[in-house]
Amino acid sequence: MDLLYNLGTQITNAILPLSGIFSDKLKKGVIGRKNTFSVLKDGLNSSDKTLWFHCASLGEYEQGLPAFQALRQHYPTHKIVLSFFSPSGYEIRKNSPIADIVVYLPIDTKAHAKRFLNLVHPELTIFVKYDIWPNYLKELKKREGKAVLISAAFRENQPYFKYYGKPLRDALFAFEHIFTQNEASQTLLHSINYRNTTITGDTRYDRVYNQLSIDNTLDFIETFKDNKLCIVAGSTWPEGEAMLINFINNHSDKDVKFIIAPHNIKSDQINHIQKQIKAPTVLYSNKQSSNLVQAKVFIVDTIGILTKIYNYADIAYVGGGLGHTGLHNTLEPAVFGIPIIIGNHYDKFPEAKALIENGGMFSVATQNQFDTILTDLIENENKRHATGIQNEVFIKKNKGAVIQILNYLRIL
Repeated sequence: MDLLYNLGTQITNAILPLSGIFSDKLKKGVIGRKNTFSVLKDGLNSSDKTLWFHCASLGEYEQGLPAFQALRQHYPTHKIVLSFFSPSGYEIRKNSPIADIVVYLPIDTKAHAKRFLNLVHPELTIFVKYDIWPNYLKELKKREGKAVLISAAFRENQPYFKYYGKPLRDALFAFEHIFTQNEASQTLLHSINYRNTTITGDTRYDRVYNQLSIDNTLDFIETFKDNKLCIVAGSTWPEGEAMLINFINNHSDKDVKFIIAPHNIKSDQINHIQKQIKAPTVLYSNKQSSNLVQAKVFIVDTIGILTKIYNYADIAYVGGGLGHTGLHNTLEPAVFGIPIIIGNHYDKFPEAKALIENGGMFSVATQNQFDTILTDLIENENKRHATGIQNEVFIKKNKGAVIQILNYLRIL
């Protein structure tokens, strides 16, 4: 199995540069990985004390950020290397203040692992959730490097727990400790005789709760909202946008404002959304020259401000669950104490299941269901308030994973 895995990584490493021809996103990753070793060589020397944080993408970065920030504060003289595998993480957080160096992680070959660790030589390595690379981890273990996995979430159908998953399964044993989100994940680890586990919950609860302690003011959103009830649709995809647009066009009599923050902010997609809406719209990019008060729909054609926008929402819709792209972050709006609507594909998202069971979130599969639930939340103030409070309480109840992790690392 190890031979097959290593053969696969060699083939991937050889053909990946060709993929850039067909995808701009993949092209960014290919170019970025070419530069990784030179960036590390220029930014580090053998006498530096270092920490290494690795995330698959942006979501895992946000998940690990509370722990990263605490470690940054506790080890101010250490150099921190932050690595991403996906361009969607690297391109957005390449200037992250918690790291001294941000790079793409090279493909998981034995040679890359040795070269990377020769340059980084971390005292502590933290991987987030599930982006587990056997050769890097096995090389770390050979060097007696300390590595932990945080916010781990496992499912029975993953390769770690199958007969053919030995390389990945062995990689788990390179971690000194694994902090799981739930008991089910811990039970799966115990089934393969990995025992160094602690159930801490999800660090994302700490991350979103910390959002309440910062300034979430956006003057232009406050002007647009104009003290009216506001529905924020975050990280939307076409299937959800179609439902929302249909609702807006058929309920123009309601004195409600809408904010749409599409996942895809390419100009053709933004133009398509704007053309489909019959009500007055304004784009973020044109906000300075537009009458924000008169507009009914605000379309966010930028990134990085959605979390603050949720502060102005009375109701939220979170995209990704109506199709198969993957449900986006539902905890970000939940922390502001508002009810949330999502699609019906959320089986792989335990926090969504929990929020629905707790009574603060609603799942829809059809336009009729969407219209019925959204209308009820708009018109029934008591229900809107009560369901929103359920989400706020749920977030408070589940925060605290970071303290447990830091206690284990003995830095408090």
